[in-house]
Amino acid sequence: MCGITGFWKPQQLPDQAEADLKKMVDAIHHRGPDGQGFHLDDKSGVGMGHSRLTIIDLVTGHQPLCGTGQDIVLCVNGEFYDYKRHRTELMTDGVRFKTRSDSEIALHYYQRMGMEMMDHLRGEFAFALFDKAANRFILARDRFGIRPLFYTIHNGCLYYGSEVKALLANPNIPRRLDRKQAIHQMMQTTIPGHSAFENIKSVRPGHFLTFTPDQSGGFSVEEHCYWDIDFPTLADRRDEGSPEEYIQLIRDKLIESVTFRLEADVPVGCYLSGGIDSCSILGMASGAQQAPVKAFTISFDHDSYDESGIAREMAQSMNAEQEVINLKADDLYGQNYLRTMWFAERTFYNTLGVAKYCMSRRVRECGYKSVITGEGADELFGGYPSFKRDMFLHGIKDEPEEVVKAYHEALEKTNRIFKGAILAEDMRDHPGFNELCGFTPSWIQPWMATLDIARPLLSKEAREETADYDPIGAIAESFNPRRIQGRHPLDISQYTWSRTMLEGQILNWGGDRVDMANSMESRPAFLDHYVAEAAFKVPPKYRIKGNIEKWVLREAMKGILPEVLYKREKFAFMAPPGHTEKNKKTALSELLDTYLSPEKVTEAGVLDPTKVSQFLHEYENDTDPVSLTRKDALINHLLGLQILHDQYIAGNKPDLDPVEAGSL
Repeated sequence: MCGITGFWKPQQLPDQAEADLKKMVDAIHHRGPDGQGFHLDDKSGVGMGHSRLTIIDLVTGHQPLCGTGQDIVLCVNGEFYDYKRHRTELMTDGVRFKTRSDSEIALHYYQRMGMEMMDHLRGEFAFALFDKAANRFILARDRFGIRPLFYTIHNGCLYYGSEVKALLANPNIPRRLDRKQAIHQMMQTTIPGHSAFENIKSVRPGHFLTFTPDQSGGFSVEEHCYWDIDFPTLADRRDEGSPEEYIQLIRDKLIESVTFRLEADVPVGCYLSGGIDSCSILGMASGAQQAPVKAFTISFDHDSYDESGIAREMAQSMNAEQEVINLKADDLYGQNYLRTMWFAERTFYNTLGVAKYCMSRRVRECGYKSVITGEGADELFGGYPSFKRDMFLHGIKDEPEEVVKAYHEALEKTNRIFKGAILAEDMRDHPGFNELCGFTPSWIQPWMATLDIARPLLSKEAREETADYDPIGAIAESFNPRRIQGRHPLDISQYTWSRTMLEGQILNWGGDRVDMANSMESRPAFLDHYVAEAAFKVPPKYRIKGNIEKWVLREAMKGILPEVLYKREKFAFMAPPGHTEKNKKTALSELLDTYLSPEKVTEAGVLDPTKVSQFLHEYENDTDPVSLTRKDALINHLLGLQILHDQYIAGNKPDLDPVEAGSL
């Protein structure tokens, strides 16, 4: 696991190239404090940097990796699994390796088959590759977007980096928050391929980009999709197998995925909440490792949001050594909040991101650099309340009337505590989604309601700049219609969520960005693409069976799950919102007073100071729990936009631990 960054100005290195490249690598020092590597080529105009976190091959795995004569240069962030088999196959074909790392397989595969190699790469990764002979630069990202990768083109130069801060460390890059993306930040739903910053884009999940010089002194950019979420069509689902067949398939693929993710030259632990996903991971890891596994658990000081009791029961049943981190208001706000914003580089609706930042710090304090996590199971197996709602509303039309009625009654009881953030209290729709999907998925409806109260808070200039922009329509247009047409409603709901919210929030401020802030690699075993492709085959009725979400996963893991968890309804893992207790209100108010003051709001220029003050007054006097839950989410987004401006545009970097500190 590492950080990568660099630039390419064909035939001419930019002025101060060596010094600027060092600044860019230093800015992501936290992603790889174990070493730095550089490649500069005066004639080609290429500068490539690497910041290394040693997980596999602790001695010889330095990067950049170079082909014979430095004709190909590669920098990798992430892990390629099953790499020992790939190394063996390549060696039987005459390849001789310079390192013992997993990353080197990509170099040799590229030399043999070009970018067709993407089908052979398994894992979570992002990489940059310069092909001198072909005079092209390639940026590639894993199938789900687990590892980040950003880029921009400015004055005829391509710049890229694992995090935006690496690009902004280069003095040549302009800094400005993107007004359209500010709307998406406030309504929680970002579009893959964008960032919070103007003209800085991200490589989309499952894609790679090729850059070649054009006649105008710029670049010809080609985007290639090598993988996408692809559920079978309804016509292809006619010949469904038995439930036992799918249960065994999921079990086999998950065991294989977890086993691969235990491969490392350092100890590997597990994140453990009280949910099915992480408990399943711990159970499989305990079996594969045949030794106690270190488990890390978050505990909140609010009974309605704390799952540590179930996690403790699971840890005891597996003989795992459990580390519990108890988080209170002082932990979730203040400096930890500011640090989490710095690393996430986008807003978040709940302080769960701060909690996970605190946990990754504890993981490193315990001497661990890598953990296996449970992200992705809800996306693959229909775990979220919104999926259940769409299944009940749109996916069981052929069921008897009494069955449909029973489903709807069950739905009304589902996760009431999260209405306003995860579930909309009133049904909403949008013509763009209706035309594309046949309905408006439930997952986006609460954020449509948030948009109604968020957009009027924009400054006059921002409103004018975005007056003709329809963010909901833009989200709908971002999907591939071929992956939606002819699919079951549950498949459509899962696909549209996974292509937006999974990469934009769960794998960002809930995953890589807050884990790597503390130089700690997370490995989401459910997001192995072999597991995903098996999950796509599972019929909707076995993903949500009756009122039971993730039914096929529960059955596959039944032998290792505590009975209370096996029978428990999905509970969304969130930190207690700011309105739930007096001490949290006080801690939140300190941030609001600092960053949402009229002076600060006017300085940033994204929001309207008068309207923001009015909104905060309404928030303080609101007593409706659903309204408060929605406003809590928006409060965090408003704070986030202001803090992003303060940190990245105004240049007020937060206080960081030594390992986190870069040079930006």
